[in-house]
Amino acid sequence: MISGANRPADNPGEANEMVIGILQPSYLPWLGFLEQMHQVDCFVYYDDVQFEKGSWRNRNRIKTAQGPQWLTVPVLTKGGNFPLIKDIQINNREAWSKKHIKAIALNYAKAPYFETYAPGLFHILDSTWNRLLDLNLTVLDWLKTRLGITTPTVLSSSLKVPGRNVERLIGIIRHLGGNVFYEGKAGVNYIDPAIFMDAGITVRFQDYAHPTYPQLYGEFISHLSIIDLLFNCGPDSLARLSGTDLKRNQA
Repeated sequence: MISGANRPADNPGEANEMVIGILQPSYLPWLGFLEQMHQVDCFVYYDDVQFEKGSWRNRNRIKTAQGPQWLTVPVLTKGGNFPLIKDIQINNREAWSKKHIKAIALNYAKAPYFETYAPGLFHILDSTWNRLLDLNLTVLDWLKTRLGITTPTVLSSSLKVPGRNVERLIGIIRHLGGNVFYEGKAGVNYIDPAIFMDAGITVRFQDYAHPTYPQLYGEFISHLSIIDLLFNCGPDSLARLSGTDLKRNQA
C-alpha cells in the first residue's frame, strides 16, 4: 500500500509522467537520498534485497570538531545465510542508541535548530527496536515530515513483484504505473537505459549538486547525514536540499 498523498504534476505538460524512485532504506541518510524521494511521484523502499555489510543501511556520518564521525547501528548477520534487509535484526546487546544520542547531543547542542528537532529524533532512537528496517522507516518518516516531503512511499516487499535485478526494477515501476525511473548516479555503472526504454520507461540519473550551508566547526564537509542540514538550517532545509526542481529542468 502506498503511504501518502499523490503529488500534482508541476505543469500540464507533465500530467502523464509518473516518476518512480527505488532505494534501499538507510540509517540517517545523506541529502541525496531525500532529494531523490522529494523529486519523484512515488518512492519505493527496496527492502527485500540482500543486506550488505559495511553499507549505508545501518550507518552514516555526523560532523564533529575533529571531523566526520560514524554512527553505526550494530546488526546480527552471522549465520544469517545472506539475509534480506527486511530481516536484519539489531544487536541490542550493545548500547548503540545511547551512544548515538550522546554523540549527536555533544556535537550539535549549539546548532540553531537542535532544540527544535533533537527531542523527536532522540525519542525514536531511545525506543526499543529489533529490526533495522523498522528503525530506519520510522526515522525516515520523521525526516520526511520535518522536511515537508509529501511523496508517497511503499515497501517493495509489499508489492509481490517477481523477478531479479533489472527485470524486477522494471516490474516494480510498471506495477506502480511509472514511466520514468529516477536512479542514483551510481546506477550509470550497471543500468542500461536501453533495456528500460524497451519497456517504455525513461531513465534519469541523479546528478546531485550538493549544497553548501552554514555548519558548526569550520570548513564545510559534504555528504553527511541529513540531520547535519536539519539542525543547522531548520525550516530552510528542504529548499537547500532540493535546489531547482528536477522535472522542470530536463534537457
